[in-house]
Amino acid sequence: MRANCSSSSACPANNSEEELPVGLQVPGTLELVFTVVSAVMMGLLMFSLGCSVEIRKLWSHIRRPWGIAVGLLCQFGLMPLIAYFLVISFSLKPIQAIGVLIMGCCPGGTISNIFTFWVDGDMDLSISMTTCSTVAALGMMPLCLYIYTLSWNLEQNLTLPYQNIGISLLCLTIPVMFGIYVNYRCPKQSKIILKIGAIVGGVLLMGVAVAGMVLAKESWNPDITLLTISFIFPLIGHVMGFLLALLTHQSWQRCRTISLETGAQNIQMCITMLQLSFTAKQLVQILSFPLSYGLFQMLDGVLIVVGE
Repeated sequence: MRANCSSSSACPANNSEEELPVGLQVPGTLELVFTVVSAVMMGLLMFSLGCSVEIRKLWSHIRRPWGIAVGLLCQFGLMPLIAYFLVISFSLKPIQAIGVLIMGCCPGGTISNIFTFWVDGDMDLSISMTTCSTVAALGMMPLCLYIYTLSWNLEQNLTLPYQNIGISLLCLTIPVMFGIYVNYRCPKQSKIILKIGAIVGGVLLMGVAVAGMVLAKESWNPDITLLTISFIFPLIGHVMGFLLALLTHQSWQRCRTISLETGAQNIQMCITMLQLSFTAKQLVQILSFPLSYGLFQMLDGVLIVVGE
């Protein structure tokens, strides 16, 4: 089924008072602190990621970009398409569909690098894919969102904040470039930064996740449909990524790496962008999905590691 937003009552943008709950009534200062901490957390994690990238190895993958190309095809071809079919199949409300589509259009997450290491995958490819997909997301993510919201007729009365999304992505990719530069100039210091950044970033990630749950506790009402989607979405991504890599004759090591990169979306980026781009009332219906997706993609990764 397809939502028709051309009528006056089919889209939340036309009937927001009736469709959107009143929850998440928090002081403006507290909401601002939550947003700032989320942005700082994301910047720290992306900077740490940059510190783990060696220009020489990155350049070798860029010179022979077949593995990166397959990974980008999975990231910005398969995942948005899967998100679109899930939205249609489960007949989601437009405001819920936006959360699923944004998640599907996000670049790869840093958690994939950790799982790739544990399964003895291609770490250079994993880091290169995560970095390249993050940079490519600056253009590909708004493009994918535009295509699929246009196909679903959401563009008529529910305007996506493309300008804010672009600014958010730009702010998130700058730390990666800076981290790469620091690793190039000071490789020993960058390893220390990487360890500290990973620890502090992990603590901040848990803190922001808990804070988000606390801020939304009055209106937190898990939707069984969204929970189902958040459970099967990363699984489908892992399987389809592996099959596409196998179809393009990648090595077994690269197939596992591309599979992990495809199913592991950048949850931190998604949450940060939602915080910077949508109102508190809209976040009530959107924020629970990326949080549950992050939980299930972590469980999937653990199962893949145990299965190895």
